[in-house]
Amino acid sequence: MVSTALDAMAGTAWGRWLGLVAAVWVQCISGNNYTFSNYSDSIKTLMGLTQLQLNGLSVAKDVGKAFGLLAGLASDRLPTWLLLAIGSLEGFLGYGAQWLVVSKTIAPLPYWQMCVCLCLGGNSTTWMNTAVLVTCIRNFRGSRGPVSGVLKGYVGLSTAIFTDVCSALFADDPASFLVMLAVVPAAVCAVAMVFLREGRVASADSGGDEADARGFAAISTLAVAIALYLLAADLTGVGGGGGLVSTVFVAVLMVLLAAPAAVPAYVGWTSWMKSRKAANADAEAAAAPLLLDSKEAAASEAAATQLQGNGEAEEGRGPRLGEEHTIAEALSSLDFWVLFSSFLMGVGTGLAVMNNLGQMGVAMGYTDVSLFVSMTSIWGFFGRLASGTISEHFIKYVTHDCSPPLIPVRPPSVVRYGSGIYI
Repeated sequence: MVSTALDAMAGTAWGRWLGLVAAVWVQCISGNNYTFSNYSDSIKTLMGLTQLQLNGLSVAKDVGKAFGLLAGLASDRLPTWLLLAIGSLEGFLGYGAQWLVVSKTIAPLPYWQMCVCLCLGGNSTTWMNTAVLVTCIRNFRGSRGPVSGVLKGYVGLSTAIFTDVCSALFADDPASFLVMLAVVPAAVCAVAMVFLREGRVASADSGGDEADARGFAAISTLAVAIALYLLAADLTGVGGGGGLVSTVFVAVLMVLLAAPAAVPAYVGWTSWMKSRKAANADAEAAAAPLLLDSKEAAASEAAATQLQGNGEAEEGRGPRLGEEHTIAEALSSLDFWVLFSSFLMGVGTGLAVMNNLGQMGVAMGYTDVSLFVSMTSIWGFFGRLASGTISEHFIKYVTHDCSPPLIPVRPPSVVRYGSGIYI
């Protein structure tokens, strides 16, 4: 009964926005793949590793993300809540084991077992990312680019959020940081399992493209405000050091993170007002003619015949850029291989820098590299947010039978099949 009620809620306009907000919260805690520099030096010292061995651990973490293909394949067969449960369980086990080692609760694990733990932690985020991206893109089929940009943008902020909160409350203690990585995502995913569901909203209830655009603009604006808030805290050092100021900093940050919930609340209120006006409608609607004029009926029949003919004509063609693709259709598409090659050759350089940021900071004489990790996360957020909006613009440009754009675009429809390389 409860599940049926939640599924019915997901089919309402405010219900799908509530699901998007839950997805945003999941993304705020699913960027733990980029936080390795915050505790890598502790693992290196505790286990007596060489730099080459430490690089091997970071590779194991990235290999876990490569197995994101499994999450993509499972997204068509498993419900969203189960994808989130798998991701949160993997993260709890992977980061929990690392916490036991760093906190010296247990003796250091053998090297290969640490590789397995980091692989589990790295793979956990692919299940979370796939669950929220696929579900939200299906719920907002006309706004794939903004959905992708907003969700991936919040992933970029998650590293800064974790880093700054740990700095404020736990003075950058690596063991406390790993506890956060193990426990917080599991708790947030538990909430998202309830509200993030796939639902079909009638066009009359969705509010249209303009209403969706306003909602995405509000959530994007809040994301920018969070990014600027974190940036100001990093540059001024207000959030670090503990004490009352740090507590206030974290409290304000939590309020900003909760603020997107105002969007579904507003949508729900407007929907209720519309239904109330409809219930109070006078007899004018009842007095409307029940039969169409003969000319109107003929025009409607002609339009239906034309639509049927267009559908038959397009049955033989493959999906266009921006439409849903099966695995076979994606693999046979040139756009997919351009995307794959771009990520294969381009993403590795950024990951190499982020994985070794801690060692680079130590080599340059910095004892605390959390500032650099946070700044990298914040500036990455702005790029992610812009890419979603720009890609949607060019996808609409292509699918409207215009001449192709001069730069490659990112088809969100293949996200579910390439979550392991979709950064």
